[in-house]
Amino acid sequence: MNKESLPIIIGSAQCKQPKETPEPLDPLSLIEKATELAIKDVGAPEIKKEIDAVFMVNINSWSYEDAPAELSTKIGINPVQKVYLPDGGDTPQMLVNRAARMIRSGQRKVVLITGGEAKYSLNKAKKGKIKLNWPQQKEPEYIEGELYNGTSEFENRYGLPIPSYSYAFFETALRAESNHNLEEHQLYTGKIFEKYSKVAAENPHAWDQRAYTAEEIATPSSENRKVLHPYTKRMCANMFVDLSASIIITSQTVAEELEINQSKWIYHLGGADFKNIFELTRRPKLTTSPAARAGVKIALERAGLELDEIDAFDIYSCFPSIVQIITREIGLMGDDPRDITTTGGLAYFGGPWSNYSLHGIVSAVKQIQQNPKLKIMVIANGGYNSKQSFGIYSGMTNKKSQQNLDATEIQEKILKRALPEPQKEANGVITIEAYTIPY
Repeated sequence: MNKESLPIIIGSAQCKQPKETPEPLDPLSLIEKATELAIKDVGAPEIKKEIDAVFMVNINSWSYEDAPAELSTKIGINPVQKVYLPDGGDTPQMLVNRAARMIRSGQRKVVLITGGEAKYSLNKAKKGKIKLNWPQQKEPEYIEGELYNGTSEFENRYGLPIPSYSYAFFETALRAESNHNLEEHQLYTGKIFEKYSKVAAENPHAWDQRAYTAEEIATPSSENRKVLHPYTKRMCANMFVDLSASIIITSQTVAEELEINQSKWIYHLGGADFKNIFELTRRPKLTTSPAARAGVKIALERAGLELDEIDAFDIYSCFPSIVQIITREIGLMGDDPRDITTTGGLAYFGGPWSNYSLHGIVSAVKQIQQNPKLKIMVIANGGYNSKQSFGIYSGMTNKKSQQNLDATEIQEKILKRALPEPQKEANGVITIEAYTIPY
């Protein structure tokens, strides 16, 4: 690959709107704030003239007719391409991978990737505690791609579109495989999320900065109610947050032309995007992710690295089950000393709907700028363990990179393993693979 076409992140920022803000910003204004900070972070005001694409993560907490266009007008840019996608937690990392490919090929010069939510303030207003001075909501005029909820009509009859149900199913299936009893597994999952809570406690951008012990996470209490078996409140993503994030990605050529300080340059070494069989009832196993297994392999090969060379991770953590599935698939042992989050995770840092992993990327960028030799892998998850996107970042390039590696055949093989359509009525001997109890 031409060295000058290497994609690099040159600006990044994230915002947290204080909980007691009397007149909170709407999501798009919060996104504007993070974007202006990211532009300032670049250190070259003329970068605004070079932005030729805006990729925006879906906004769940408010609706705008054309959010990317409105943002462009607000900050004074004129992109030739605007991308706005449906919901999906994999979206931020997938968009970075997409932007990196376009920059490598010369299709785009500078891409702004952004997103944000203000669900906390919206919920506060619904309770009558504040009044919102937000713009009138309008249906988006365009969303790229198919709107798909990740479950079939048959599965919808049994509540599977509710994410907590699906991930709780995965958890009870994981416990069955582990041979843990109920108490052992509850504490085991509490210890996993304790690692996330410790990082959030030290992160000024985190929504909940209290450091919880494994016992405080795993044990139901008046402050930690049971949501559904086996999950307590502190084991679930907190979507009621006001958070936004933005990054600016370009090529080494543009960075050099604009004389952007090399201390800002963070290389996108490699990435990968894979999908699992969407319907849960047609997956051969509930406790695996062929997408994650393939994703880590291809991302590492494209980056020219081995897993042991990765210094830290940000592993998507909407619920403990997905952390277990992903860590197992990528080959991380339970006693691995490396950090598994750059932020503190969705339960404690906060889960701004589809945009969480953009915060993971921004946090990774800031850590690498302090130590350019670091290599950090961000793993984003969408749907119901439906799709995963991987990105590897560092302040150093790698001559072993293999960006042209094609993974089409691997993806096709994953989807071809789908089981037949489920029987609509039980008949004969059955085996219970997973269960949950809503509270």
